[in-house]
Amino acid sequence: MTSGRAAVLADGEFQIAQVTFGAPAAGEVLVRIVAAGLCHTDLGVIAGAIPFPTPGIIGHEGAGVVVEVGEGVTTVSQGDKVLLSFTSCGACEACRSDHPAYCATWLPRNLVGALREEGSGSIDRDGSPVAGHFFGQSSFAEYAIADERSIVRVSPDADLAALAPLGCGVLTGFGSMWNVLDAGPEDRIAVYGAGAVGLSAIIAASLRSPAQLIAIDVVNERLALARELGATDVINAKTEHVTGRLLELTGGRGANKSFDTTGNPTVARGALDAASTGGTVLVCGAPPPGTEIPVDIQGILTGKILRGVTMGDAVPQDLIPQLVQLYAEGRLPLDKLERHYTLDEIGAAASDMHAGRTVKPVIRISDR
Repeated sequence: MTSGRAAVLADGEFQIAQVTFGAPAAGEVLVRIVAAGLCHTDLGVIAGAIPFPTPGIIGHEGAGVVVEVGEGVTTVSQGDKVLLSFTSCGACEACRSDHPAYCATWLPRNLVGALREEGSGSIDRDGSPVAGHFFGQSSFAEYAIADERSIVRVSPDADLAALAPLGCGVLTGFGSMWNVLDAGPEDRIAVYGAGAVGLSAIIAASLRSPAQLIAIDVVNERLALARELGATDVINAKTEHVTGRLLELTGGRGANKSFDTTGNPTVARGALDAASTGGTVLVCGAPPPGTEIPVDIQGILTGKILRGVTMGDAVPQDLIPQLVQLYAEGRLPLDKLERHYTLDEIGAAASDMHAGRTVKPVIRISDR
């Protein structure tokens, strides 16, 4: 058994408490967490919009060092530095075809209920069970019992605190633009929302030098950052008519590739209205279950496509090493997105992110 501090979520608030972690079972790895990014999906759980059993430990952008491996684990060993991402079954059609984000059991394994295999390592506080396994990890703690399929090994000299957000927010934004929309030099691209996901998408698109790269948000500071990261134009949705301005910027043609990162159905509908003939609108985010996007059938008969995406449709073990390399080359400026907090400051980090004061909070849990 291993003991450590954790941010236990109960009654909509984090409680810093001592918890005990059981030994990792087959296919699992015990990781000492150095840092973990805070994501809008975590905020959704805190607000009760995403069902997850409590008391429980969330957090799904962990980075740390392997302490112990369970039976059958072959991809990592004790002492390896690792980044943690989402988990998947590895056996369904989607997993076998390298689309693990569309795993047949993705929702129960990563979000609602956080499905665990029988005999999985347990977590308890004062003898009572604490829910874990959020995205196959639950990383807002000094340790995490992670699925091997959620783990990506990195080099011994990797800066884990800087790289922690690669597991979800950056992976989602970058992967959606890189893998799904496949930005190119002829494209007119619009990114709705300049948070961590949207800004990561802007970085990815800028590496492909599109004809236009337009960022839309309501915070001028974030729009300025979007320009710094490669946006050619910006629109403040609070002070400008987004559809009209976007059509003006594109010479009346509209954006042929749009990415809505807000999870807001009104924004998605606006993106459809401003899309070009044959244009694609890609949506992500985690709004409450049952949220619907209103679609004008006449409006999409010109070949417009509305498409959803999860986790950038990425294979973490393939894309994350590419992102690590881009960071090492100075082409993925994570430092411009991040602000670091201690584990005791996790409540303040969540408040700052919700209020827009911080793009990507990173919870530094250990400096060892």
